[in-house]
Amino acid sequence: MSDKSILLVDDEQPILKSLGSYLEKNSFHVQPASSGEAALAELHSTTLFDLVITDLVMPGMSGLELLQKIRKSHYETGVFILTGHGNMDLVIDALHAGVDDFILKPCDVEQLISKMVLFFNRQDALRKIKIYEKVLPICMYCKRIRDDSGKEPGTGQWVQIEEYLRTKSGTELSHGCCPECFDYQLINWKLK
Repeated sequence: MSDKSILLVDDEQPILKSLGSYLEKNSFHVQPASSGEAALAELHSTTLFDLVITDLVMPGMSGLELLQKIRKSHYETGVFILTGHGNMDLVIDALHAGVDDFILKPCDVEQLISKMVLFFNRQDALRKIKIYEKVLPICMYCKRIRDDSGKEPGTGQWVQIEEYLRTKSGTELSHGCCPECFDYQLINWKLK
């Protein structure tokens, strides 16, 4: 987990320092931000954060507003909300906005680390799945392609390459011979 980067957002400096120090001692890369606005500036920098841990109630931009903005442009970044407020309406709003977990203040740091490890394992698995979703499966024998468009990955219909290209490109295909194959065929014909 030492390669994981965390954006820690809280308007209380003692929490930023103590929790940030604890996370760094546990081999996480931590970037502190003292407001939602500062956190957004960090998110729009070149740094990719795996997880944002944010306070819920802060002056200016709240943790809920920050969560909503993160979901619009950084959908793979996880978000944990750290709060001392157990308001059920805020919890429901955060769930609708896509929060990954809640941690109540005062924070049990061991429980936080456990939740983070579970989240990072799930995040890593989803990232691996996304890599495979970008692979176009082609049968090594018949050269047909599995078209998973609009379906659960791995459940698509196997179609001929020409049909797949025609469907995806919206154009008709013609068969011809490239110059290299033409030369190869000509040489083979002369040798016979």
